[in-house]
Amino acid sequence: MQVTVVNKQIQATPADAIIVNLFEGVTTPGGATGAVDTALGSSDGIPGSGAISRLIQLGDFTGKLNEVAVVYSQGLIPAPRVIVAGLGKREEFTLDRARQASGSAVRKARDLGCKRVATIVHGSGIGGLQPREAAQATVEGALMGAYQFREHKSQTDNKAIEELIVVEYDANKLSEIEAGARAGQIVAEAVNAARTLINRAPNVLYPETFAQAAQEMAARTGLKCTVLNEAEIAQERMGGVLAVAQGSARPPRFVVLAHEPDGSDAQPLVFVGKGVTFDTGGISIKPSENMGSMRADMSGAAAVFGALQAIAGLNLPRRVIGLIPLVENMPSDRAYRPGDTITMMSGLTVEIITTDAEGRMILADALHYAKRFNPRGVVDLATLTGACVVALGEGVAAGLFSNNDAWADAVLRAAEAEGEKLWRLPLYPEYGDKIKSDYADIKNSGGHNGGVGTSAYFLYRFVEGAGEYPWAHIDMAGMMFSNENKGYLVKGARGYGVRTLIQLAQTA
Repeated sequence: MQVTVVNKQIQATPADAIIVNLFEGVTTPGGATGAVDTALGSSDGIPGSGAISRLIQLGDFTGKLNEVAVVYSQGLIPAPRVIVAGLGKREEFTLDRARQASGSAVRKARDLGCKRVATIVHGSGIGGLQPREAAQATVEGALMGAYQFREHKSQTDNKAIEELIVVEYDANKLSEIEAGARAGQIVAEAVNAARTLINRAPNVLYPETFAQAAQEMAARTGLKCTVLNEAEIAQERMGGVLAVAQGSARPPRFVVLAHEPDGSDAQPLVFVGKGVTFDTGGISIKPSENMGSMRADMSGAAAVFGALQAIAGLNLPRRVIGLIPLVENMPSDRAYRPGDTITMMSGLTVEIITTDAEGRMILADALHYAKRFNPRGVVDLATLTGACVVALGEGVAAGLFSNNDAWADAVLRAAEAEGEKLWRLPLYPEYGDKIKSDYADIKNSGGHNGGVGTSAYFLYRFVEGAGEYPWAHIDMAGMMFSNENKGYLVKGARGYGVRTLIQLAQTA
């Protein structure tokens, strides 16, 4: 989608649809919405007499968040349609609500078959948001809300918006609006890139093809990309990665993405993403019902991919490294088994209790690998445990564990700023007691009770062994998919975590 910014009145902008907004409880539209309402009114031009006002008076539109109404202009303005987006209550308005409203409105325009859509910047007037931030949120929401995954369809309805026009009447705000719109497009395209990876079928996206996608993205954006093949992974003694991968005919890959502006050798931020491109559970096989959703067990890897794409596109002045271990977890005569003992890259030995606790095995090697960068802070993201979904709910929030309060707070602030819900959970030493093994240094599962905590403590053992850098673990198991079109979310992959990592790279 092409994004352009123009200095114009929204009611005078030619487009297939124009988008304005209203707060909940407003009875007389003001600002740009009021100007459009007046233009759609009687010939005397009396404020509050137009088609939008009539919608309010009839009770057909209340301004609730993500509510959308369509008014047909009857030739009174160049655009044949006016879409009114609800912003919710003014006292509860945030950047994320601007993002949501934009997504709902633009998706409605797309569903109506519009190709060229113009929108005001949500929240930069009486909403009280800074113009640049509001423009970024508006564009992010628009592009994320209009996202569609069509790669596997032989026929489509061809409904897609080709141009989004961001309209600003105040020329003094134009440069800030333009900068925000550019940033919003970069961020939204990164989220959508992550969504596309997650949505791809597992016979299309597997370790090798994911690594190829990373190489292609790096070539476009200027990132440095290194891909370790199976032999090179073995040379690094990544026992966890090799063990999980050995049951599959598709060999593992280990991707290193590096954003190093001006050859910076400063301590980097390191982002680690779980990349299980399909998870059957291995020998400890999962039930067949809903197993197809395990195409998304690489959502953490996709988040790191998307974040690095945007960090490069924004040219952030900070060194950032992305580590993506990629495997497929399959049952076969070569698969690792319950009862096996695996020697990890760090030298720790792990007794395998269940082969379905595979994500922590590959992350453990990646967290040890991160030590070589002398990181300023590390975040790993993983669809790790069903226990986290039970604890925090599906589609509600991800869980956070950390060994460093200041680093945990920085991650939580970044998530809150982006509207990606994240809740800190405790890293109690007692969780470590539950993964003690009689046969090895530790075991890869402490059982069902407290499974989210024991999985985090398993990872912590490898952070501890690597020198105790500031570390945060995000268990995002409940945040893989959206089951509805709402705001900027669409049915299918959410792309959770991409924006939090970008924000962290900007602020931490």
